[in-house]
Amino acid sequence: MARVTLLGTKGGPAIYPTENLRLPASSLLEMGGQAIVVDCGLGVTRGIVNTGHSLKSLSTIVITHLHSDHYLELGPLLHTAWTAGLQAPVAIWGPKGIDTYWQAFLASMAFDINLRIEDEGRVDLASLVTIHELAEGEIMLGDLSMRSILNCHPPIEESYALRFSDGSKSIVLSGDTAPFQAFNAFVDGADVLVHEAMMSEGVERLAARVGNGARLKEHLFASHTDASDVGKLAKDCQVQVLALNHLVPVDDPLITDETWTEAVRSSSYDGDLHIGQDGLVIDF
Repeated sequence: MARVTLLGTKGGPAIYPTENLRLPASSLLEMGGQAIVVDCGLGVTRGIVNTGHSLKSLSTIVITHLHSDHYLELGPLLHTAWTAGLQAPVAIWGPKGIDTYWQAFLASMAFDINLRIEDEGRVDLASLVTIHELAEGEIMLGDLSMRSILNCHPPIEESYALRFSDGSKSIVLSGDTAPFQAFNAFVDGADVLVHEAMMSEGVERLAARVGNGARLKEHLFASHTDASDVGKLAKDCQVQVLALNHLVPVDDPLITDETWTEAVRSSSYDGDLHIGQDGLVIDF
């Protein structure tokens, strides 16, 4: 049995008062004897703890791309795990530039880290973390295969989708992406697809609420995927279970779970469908 928990399902970094507050992107994949954190948006630390996992058990973290809503809490997650007793190595996989972030985080927290090493006898946090540059291709994480493909998320050039397989089950996490031709072959036959989703009808209202509306709208349409197109992808690739994630917009009162469902079903996708909620657990 494998499991994915959607820890944070909101698209974008901004948070506003709302009844059903969702936090930015992060997921926890339990598969092939591994527990892998994918993306570390704001709230990831609390999300992991809420699943019942100990932060001391962190071992592998993958960052799909360097937009803040996907890695803002990477440093705080690792530091909090360290204060909770983390002593085992942690591997971080991410695009070029993730090491710069990590070294800058360590420098920003040097006073606290050095103090805790001297005062509390902790191991050096820096010694526990190894940074690996993510690239297209396949690597093995123990018995678990992780395949990476560059997706379409301009203006960022290094943005990845991921496919994990334990030999019997497979799951694809899209990362942030607009539709692109090579993705169909990458997704084809996956048991589960966790895909970002945008509701085009809400983009105009979203743009009107923020100060840089025209530029934001341009970015969203160039870099993300409409929910109806996500449904078509899942149908064409014969995906058994589809979960919408990184929802844009997520706080529009006119866009409900039923709205998302109708958009996906308009493509004739008839598999299992989940609309992302923080803490949603999918067993497969």
